[in-house]
Amino acid sequence: MKKVRKYSIAQPNHPRIHKVTFMLNDDEHKAISRYLTKYRIANKSRWYRETIMSHILKTLEEDYPTLFNENEMRR
Repeated sequence: MKKVRKYSIAQPNHPRIHKVTFMLNDDEHKAISRYLTKYRIANKSRWYRETIMSHILKTLEEDYPTLFNENEMRR
């Protein structure tokens, strides 16, 4: 039985050349390890990247400049 890929393949036009490094304390590392094991996530790098980018894109979408401020739009 052939394995089905859930994700798209890497884009050859957009190589990842910028390295980002961060550190976790013991509790954070344990929580992430438990999560990755529970949901059977094998590619940690992809998971970190997708999680961080989805949060950034969501925040940017919410902070998008509008013509009127929030109070004026609620009227």
